[in-house]
Amino acid sequence: MPNWELRNCCNRDQVNFMITIGVFTVAILALWRTFLLTPFKLITVFLHEASHAIACKLTCGDVVGMQVHGNEGGVTQTRGGIYWLILPAGYLGSSFWGMTLVLASTNLITARIAAGCLVLALFIVLFVAKNWTLRGLCIGFIIFLAVIWILQEKTKVHILRYVILFIGVMNSLFSVYDIYDDLISRRVNSSDAEKFAELCPCPCTGVGWGVIWGMISFAFLCGSMYLGLVILS
Repeated sequence: MPNWELRNCCNRDQVNFMITIGVFTVAILALWRTFLLTPFKLITVFLHEASHAIACKLTCGDVVGMQVHGNEGGVTQTRGGIYWLILPAGYLGSSFWGMTLVLASTNLITARIAAGCLVLALFIVLFVAKNWTLRGLCIGFIIFLAVIWILQEKTKVHILRYVILFIGVMNSLFSVYDIYDDLISRRVNSSDAEKFAELCPCPCTGVGWGVIWGMISFAFLCGSMYLGLVILS
């Protein structure tokens, strides 16, 4: 049975899990403004826009196109669907996928599944991408993950789980930062939160929704670490 109370924590796998997350977090913060993290930031933007697209399709809308820009921005063009569900899906969806990738890294089988699903998503989006930055990102990460997979299966370089964990941690941290930067620290009239505030009948501003979404995103981040320890117990 799952050890929800984390009794007798922590075993070797749990310690390695937390140490690895700590090392990745320090490395990400240290290299935050360097070009080395740009591809991984753009993957977070990709998952943000893909979440808008998924919410659109699930609410019977059509995805007209997607773009990811080199300045870490992006846009998803949709038609139809339930707009008030599509709007928050970007920030909350990218946080959810970050948590999912972190949890997937706890097991080699689930790490393989996560890598395969990510490659499939990149391949599908390749055909609806409306700019070359997104097309290049899709092609580049498909090749990158394919190389990591081959190394995992054919050599002694078994790093697939760590790559999936790194992408998950990066996605979780960037999602929280992105919500703070876009929705809380400065007010952008065209932001998803401001548009959502206009649709919502409750008296809450875009900044207020940014705070709420930020708390949910942070809960996903903390939840990924807790559930990871439970899985490894």
